[in-house]
Amino acid sequence: MSFTAKAKEAGVWLRKIVAVLFVAQLFYIFILKWVDPPITVTQLVSWVTGYGLKRDYIPLRDMGPNAPFAVLCSEDQLFPDHNGFDIKSIQKALENNNKAKARLRGASTLSQQVAKNVFLWQGRSWIRNGLEAYFTFMIEHVWGKQRILEVYMNVTEMGRGVFGIEAAAQYYFKKPAKKLLPVEAARIAANLPNPKKYKVNPASEYIVRRGNWVLQQMGNLRGDVDVVMLLNAEKKKYDK
Repeated sequence: MSFTAKAKEAGVWLRKIVAVLFVAQLFYIFILKWVDPPITVTQLVSWVTGYGLKRDYIPLRDMGPNAPFAVLCSEDQLFPDHNGFDIKSIQKALENNNKAKARLRGASTLSQQVAKNVFLWQGRSWIRNGLEAYFTFMIEHVWGKQRILEVYMNVTEMGRGVFGIEAAAQYYFKKPAKKLLPVEAARIAANLPNPKKYKVNPASEYIVRRGNWVLQQMGNLRGDVDVVMLLNAEKKKYDK
């Protein structure tokens, strides 16, 4: 077989492999609309590197009123309104990073963080950022806001080897997530930017300060119509 023929055959096989992978990831995205992710790369790395893997997936309706609200106030106050990307924050981050490249500033929405945590790996690269944008677009259109928030609350690392709000509530406060007080939920949310560094209980000085800010934001957004509708929609569905 000539080199040209071999190259054509390899190209055919490559296209088939790409097609299979594309269909497989589409299937996985649709399945995760109803099924919890079996494991993520971040969870696997945590287990392999010795941090452990504590998690307990629960539905959004069983997380109580305070934990999801605290996370929204801490991480993405525009979550109910944007399409997965906070364009203004991205522009500000780019401007900041161009001025001070040694101190990179992020602008990830909850949707982008879910796309990264569920489908990808930690780190920065143009390839990963491109894939993150693709998966963010897909879950916004296939899952919807409630499912994105539910998955975020279940898969996000909230302490060393502690993933999801139920595991975090049990680990830090020895109670289920639905019984977390506002201050407890705020302190867990305050820990999200760097869950391996800070102490939630007993709270470090940073967690106390950041947690108080989250509590203030919870007070400011308590009557926000879009936030209230998002957090109450799942409960109303099961109260019927």
